[in-house]
Amino acid sequence: MATTDPIADMLTRIRNARMVHKESVVIPASKLKVEVLKVLKAEGYVGEFALENNGATILANLGGSEAKKLVRVSKPGRRVYVGKAEIPQVLQGHGLVVISTSKGVMTGKQARKLGLGGELICKAW
Repeated sequence: MATTDPIADMLTRIRNARMVHKESVVIPASKLKVEVLKVLKAEGYVGEFALENNGATILANLGGSEAKKLVRVSKPGRRVYVGKAEIPQVLQGHGLVVISTSKGVMTGKQARKLGLGGELICKAW
């Protein structure tokens, strides 16, 4: 069954697996999901992950910080774009904003440093 918002589905799978204290979660794969997971891994919100079944699924280890919230910002019905000056800070910089820019998927802090705006994908804290 195809989902209308695959990124929201991925974040929900991660949240649900954490709530029941699972060590890992299986997620249907896409290039954008892999890029978002790379950012979350670099910032310590998830552990290692790997593509499986010839690239059809991602097995993500949930080791990493116990982020209490993973929230989708931009949705298919309402896309949220920001300029470099409007990139929000989460919890005065203690949280994370994932943004898709013309230079790839990165944190809000990296995008501000490079002077890039883009689509707000999600927030984590």
